[in-house]
Amino acid sequence: MPDTSKPIAFKAEIKQLLDILIHSLYTEREIFLRELISNASDALTQMDFIMLTERDVRQPDLELAIRITVNEEEKIITISDTGVGMTRDELATNLGTIAQSGAKAFLDAAKSDGDQRRLADVIGQFGVGFYSVFMVAEWVRVTSLSYKPRTRPASWYATGDDTFTVGPAEKDTRGTTIEIKLKEDAHEFASEHRLREIVKRHSDYIRYPIYIGDSDEQVNSRTAIWRQSPRDVKDEEYSEFYKHLTLEFDEPLAHLHYVADAPLRIFALLYIPARPERNVFSPRKEDGLKLYTRKVLIDEYNTDLLPPHYRFIQGVVDADDLPLNVSRESVQATALMARIRKILTRQITKTLEKLAKDDAEKYARFWERFGDFIKEGIASQEADRESLYPLVRFHTTTHPENWVSLTEYVERMKEGQEKVYYILGDDDRSVARSPHLDYFRAHGYEVITLTSPMDSFMLLGLRKFRDYELQNVAAPDLELPKGEDAPEEEAAPEALSEEDFADLVERFKARLGERVADVRATDRLTDSVARLVDPEGSLGQEMQRVYKLVDRDYEVPRKVLELNPHHALIKRLSELSDDDERLPLVIEQIYESALLIEGLHPDPAAMLPRIQRLMEQALADEPAAG
Repeated sequence: MPDTSKPIAFKAEIKQLLDILIHSLYTEREIFLRELISNASDALTQMDFIMLTERDVRQPDLELAIRITVNEEEKIITISDTGVGMTRDELATNLGTIAQSGAKAFLDAAKSDGDQRRLADVIGQFGVGFYSVFMVAEWVRVTSLSYKPRTRPASWYATGDDTFTVGPAEKDTRGTTIEIKLKEDAHEFASEHRLREIVKRHSDYIRYPIYIGDSDEQVNSRTAIWRQSPRDVKDEEYSEFYKHLTLEFDEPLAHLHYVADAPLRIFALLYIPARPERNVFSPRKEDGLKLYTRKVLIDEYNTDLLPPHYRFIQGVVDADDLPLNVSRESVQATALMARIRKILTRQITKTLEKLAKDDAEKYARFWERFGDFIKEGIASQEADRESLYPLVRFHTTTHPENWVSLTEYVERMKEGQEKVYYILGDDDRSVARSPHLDYFRAHGYEVITLTSPMDSFMLLGLRKFRDYELQNVAAPDLELPKGEDAPEEEAAPEALSEEDFADLVERFKARLGERVADVRATDRLTDSVARLVDPEGSLGQEMQRVYKLVDRDYEVPRKVLELNPHHALIKRLSELSDDDERLPLVIEQIYESALLIEGLHPDPAAMLPRIQRLMEQALADEPAAG
């Protein structure tokens, strides 16, 4: 029966708070149990300390524990603890008036943060978590007996309206008992199975045992593995926790267990998963880390503790120093969160560097699966990009099958080489045949091959490594390297005369028209007939690829077709008369082959009829007349 003592009005802020909790956080109602367990844990912690410092306490031999029972027929949940308990005056103060400052802070946050789920995640930080019970409660009775021997039990009762009552009660055991009469639409919580599920989800690492029903088997694991010293945790325990956290079957590629007492008290256990895709059964449906404060979960998916390029990391962070009286918006803005993020980011980068050094094969698997995340970080995170450079791996023209770091590339550079050379393309096979590599192949220079769509983005943030600038070998204004140990160039075949070449250029221009910006000679080619380069003043190849990826309607600017005047094909082509059928066929094929190798051909299959016609002409006894 309700207490018949005179009703006491809630403070105005608490009335508003109750209204928000009852009507706005409806979809997050299960957090009421988390908040009540957290409060019970705090009461037990206080009791634990008091028994170390005081002798005159009530029932000193009671187990410090939390018990939850449910009357499924009456739809009543009871949560009991053996903590410090409260007197009548303390009940009235703690549950009726003292929380008004926290209530006001919560109300301010509710006005500025439209994400109600996030408010549910951090409600306990305002000191008003108890009131979340009214999301599910028709009425609530709190009965408490203080640890102080000469005090009497008391009861607090409310229905979520404007008032509460406080009066005497019957209770023989120290601590607090909360009875919750469930609303009709909250009957799902009148189930031991459902309550057990919520405890495992939100309160598994509370330091005190939690019992449900009449069983003496504790529901929570209690041992927060991340708060242990790394030297006390076995590899199989790390593996078991990872599988519990993610329901992944594969072992993680690596883990980071970080514990620090100063300058911040932080515990973190982070994992690099085996692959970026989540298991279909994984409970982790979003990016983000589990964020705890003193082993109480306050955010299921926190994305503020790591930069976006490390969003694939899974694990938990427990920060004792997080303020308990600020909103999530304030937490995000605090220097504390920024410092935690900086520490964790640095530790993850070190872990990856160590993995690369200790196990190149495993790191190669990491790079193949997560390399695009690192490239994204280099492109978008100015503060972190240089620390990511050592993590990057490439294929090169001299090591096409192996992953090469920038450090390894620099160590192998030819004497006198002043730049790190790279080439962009769509796949390794086409890049290997690129005419832009003619000079570099002939002179033994190693060139990095970049064939991932993310590479163009990465180059926006990777312009220099150590003292060496990165240089695209396809750049039209490229200054060719002249190392001291470069072999003497073999005498090139005699070039087509200037007059004949000029005539041939005009024939190319007449045939290709507006499809090219210009046609000209080049001395950059040895084995290749032609290449396409950007006209002066146009966007670089890197930015063109970026625009093309982000804007499907973006049109790559017309290119300059450069011809090799020393090539036998060019010489033979100049000998053909204007009415020779082969002339336009070969001009078209030279141009479209250059498009193809640059990854710019819109319809490669369209070349097949022309290629067939050229083969017919090549096999003919005599060239066909025009």
